[in-house]
Amino acid sequence: MKLKVIKFGLVLAAASLLTACAGHQSAEQAHTHFTPGLGEIMAQSAARHAKLWFAGQALNWELAAYEVDELHEGFEDAANYHRTHKQIKQTIPELIAQHMDQPLAGIERAIKDKNLQAFVRHYDDLTVACNACHQVTDFGFNRVTRPAFNPFANQAFGLSNQ
Repeated sequence: MKLKVIKFGLVLAAASLLTACAGHQSAEQAHTHFTPGLGEIMAQSAARHAKLWFAGQALNWELAAYEVDELHEGFEDAANYHRTHKQIKQTIPELIAQHMDQPLAGIERAIKDKNLQAFVRHYDDLTVACNACHQVTDFGFNRVTRPAFNPFANQAFGLSNQ
């Protein structure tokens, strides 16, 4: 009788361990398949858009270039994960190419040239492009503007020697 209880306990312990291991593996696999929603990608793009403004105003061209690169990555993610969205007639990759490629190239040139006047002009072009894309996709209620204040109190936008 005592031997049966020990065997039953060992079988129960082994089953518990196997179940725990299988459950742990499933949780890890679930994390590798996460796809950000288009809203999350666009919200992050809005933050990058604002940070780009503050970096340019601070003449921190390295940070500005980084933020443009991050915008590119976000648009790539939008194109890869969301080829279509709700009632939008064009594909997301087409919309990005149509609206964002030229303004991003312009702002990249201004950053490379370290030209504040050109930066401001091309930043405004980028903002207009965001709004034009929102308009043609029936998301015109989501208007992008130059940031009026810095919501990133935990980030220094100026160069360390300023």
